[in-house]
Amino acid sequence: MFVDSHCHLDRLEQGDAPLNETLDFARNRGVEHFLCVSVSVKDFDAMYEKVRSFDDVSVSCGVHPLHQEDACSYDKLLQKASKPEVVAIGETGLDYFYSADTQEVQRQSFIDHIKVANVLNKPLIIHTRDAREDTIALLREYKDPGTKGVLHCFTESLEMAEAAMELGFYISISGIVTFNSAKSLREVVKAVPLERLLIETDSPWLAPVPHRGKSNQPGFVVEVAEFIADLKGISVDELAKATTENFYRLFDQITND
Repeated sequence: MFVDSHCHLDRLEQGDAPLNETLDFARNRGVEHFLCVSVSVKDFDAMYEKVRSFDDVSVSCGVHPLHQEDACSYDKLLQKASKPEVVAIGETGLDYFYSADTQEVQRQSFIDHIKVANVLNKPLIIHTRDAREDTIALLREYKDPGTKGVLHCFTESLEMAEAAMELGFYISISGIVTFNSAKSLREVVKAVPLERLLIETDSPWLAPVPHRGKSNQPGFVVEVAEFIADLKGISVDELAKATTENFYRLFDQITND
């Protein structure tokens, strides 16, 4: 069985397919759980209303670094993230590629998220792009030893992955690994230990080959798993078992019944 460790179900373009049908497609392909990730605390309640009826969907709470127009105070984040249905903090982090002009605001928001994760003992979901040194430095400075997390949709260097793993983090791989332009990422994936890997879609974006050009959906996490299994020279079943176990180990507030 597979898990989609990072998707945005509230942002899928449903068209003629309601959310329950999209999830059924994934379930029929062996996907047993979905983590719907928040990008705005302001929109958290609306996101949660869309998915709360599904027992196999969990949610996070946070502000994406590229959504600083929706930034909130530490107290507001703590209030929302304290809800029992919230299993993780984020996504948060730093993105200097698309929004270098908001670096200071991003850093403060990231620090607030780390502190909330420490207080609530909930894992961090981190988006990082072109901000390797600052991301690791802030984690080292502000993260409590017991606070866990994941660098999601990872596209950075092996050195950064190793630094994150030393801090107790997991590395999550999306459909980007299947792109022709992802040769260096594939080498990173080969080197990351199986016990530190997660898989995700980041849907509705980044559909993997052979679905490029389509809106991504959680069921396509199977193609991500198949590609990574081939890269690492193991069976898809072994990859699925390991990444699913890693998911429940990291997000330990989710019961695996």
